[in-house]
Amino acid sequence: MTHTYAITGMTCNGCRTSVEDKLNTVSGVLNATVDLEKAEALIEMSNFISISAFQKALSDKYSISEKNIFTPSEIKEKKSELKQLFPLFLIFGYITIASILINYRPWNGTGFMLDFMGLFYIVFSFFKLLDLKGFPESFEMYDPLAKVMPVYSWVYPFIELALGIMFLMRIQIPIALIITLAILGITTIGVTKTLLNKKTISCACLGTALKLPMTKATFIENSIMIVMAIIMLIKTCN
Repeated sequence: MTHTYAITGMTCNGCRTSVEDKLNTVSGVLNATVDLEKAEALIEMSNFISISAFQKALSDKYSISEKNIFTPSEIKEKKSELKQLFPLFLIFGYITIASILINYRPWNGTGFMLDFMGLFYIVFSFFKLLDLKGFPESFEMYDPLAKVMPVYSWVYPFIELALGIMFLMRIQIPIALIITLAILGITTIGVTKTLLNKKTISCACLGTALKLPMTKATFIENSIMIVMAIIMLIKTCN
């Protein structure tokens, strides 16, 4: 995995060499190359390394920040946003249609939302579990809790799977709704921050099986689930 980072504070080749040498000493870095003119570092790593770890290796004179999380080959092959998000829209369409068919005769709005959320979690957890080793690396890029507690990113797909079963089987719905609001609320904070900072990173919503960019669609996807959870929680409490 190769990431590109912006480096500030370099004024000469001596600075460039110093930064490059220090970045190469960070555990997990396979190779770090620093470009003085572009003020950036291209870092190849064996596993996810936090910005704080890189910053700790550098002196206070230099500052490092995320620039993009796509490899050069991925940037060249970048398709239109709509085309990249087609798998996400297709999955949402299937989940919506399936939920309607289950509840249309007679129409049951409550059942529709519960089945939609259940199928959402089951399908999305499936894609995450396809590459359980790769998912945490992507998820930790933007989820606030996963950044400070890496084990959370490993457990997250199983939390989604459990919630999917709970919604479909109508088990402890209030608890499932509260957990939904908590985990998706945390993730949405990270997604919003990423979008506001205009960072180009991969979305881990469908694991690593399908490479999707972090876009407004990711925010909308989480927001739909949060709104449904709030509506269902209000209905449950009344």
